[in-house]
Amino acid sequence: MTDQIVMLNAPGDVTRFQVQDHRPAAPGRGEIKIRHEAMGTNFLDIYHRKGIYPMPFYPAVIGAEAAGVVAAVGPDVTGLQEGDRVAYAGPPVGAYCSTRTIAAERVIRLPEAVSAKTAASSLLKGMTAYMLLKKTCDVRDGSRILIHAAAGGLGSILVRWAKSLNATVIGTVSTPEKAVLAKSFGADHLIIGREADIVAEVQLLTNGNGVDVAIDGIGGDMLVKSLRSVRAFGMAVTIGQAAGPVPPVPVEELRPGKSLSHPSIMAWCADVDRYREAAQAAVQAMEAGIVCQIAAEFSLADVANAHIEMESGRAAGSILLIP
Repeated sequence: MTDQIVMLNAPGDVTRFQVQDHRPAAPGRGEIKIRHEAMGTNFLDIYHRKGIYPMPFYPAVIGAEAAGVVAAVGPDVTGLQEGDRVAYAGPPVGAYCSTRTIAAERVIRLPEAVSAKTAASSLLKGMTAYMLLKKTCDVRDGSRILIHAAAGGLGSILVRWAKSLNATVIGTVSTPEKAVLAKSFGADHLIIGREADIVAEVQLLTNGNGVDVAIDGIGGDMLVKSLRSVRAFGMAVTIGQAAGPVPPVPVEELRPGKSLSHPSIMAWCADVDRYREAAQAAVQAMEAGIVCQIAAEFSLADVANAHIEMESGRAAGSILLIP
């Protein structure tokens, strides 16, 4: 079987992708070679493709998570052997390929209860949810949390994880169909439609108090609305810009005592110990059913259409690439 790799020749639209035959290097000291069974896609990939988060050099290979089977083990690797089922997420990017050589310390063994497709769709998002709900904030029993795009890939995991902590979840979705999905994930209340008055709806649902935490991956002018939905001394968290760059936010929006955080899962995962802590928490969550719905699957060679579908906003869940 011929291995393939997707090269991003330069920042831009999907025409910048080029699928090539590929022969990965043999694993060196401390490395393993993985034969991918599934690769996850994330809005981070779009930011990398467009150059919003530029790659250090081009051509480049993007993609931040995948799962598969260990095909070869390099010297000084312990705890892993050929045939083991594994997954990884975070830096260094480079998952858009059918076979990859990677540092063994970046790999997490998968329990039998977690399939490769589940891991590839949910690992990075699960790690992000852990970082947001337990490290950036401290969501707990009784917390009130606003989650945008509650039927999406990350949103669905955030809803499920927040409910496992006994929080009250207010979700936003674009359509009634997505509201049904978000409700099935456990959301207590749904605000439906792109033109909804989110601030007024949140105030109504919280008796005028606002939420403890608002998690905003929408960007654009949504962040100000998220801040205005947060209670005094609560927190808004900005984690993406699916609707476009976030304009400057006046400091007055933080009155009285609100805080604004802009965490990065890739920065969190740069530290190996933090990475493994979050990854193990995400795998345990997957075993408990906190997973992302798989919305669509595309072949690796059809990566351009996978990105088009992801950017369209139609998909409720994660989009996978399959070698």
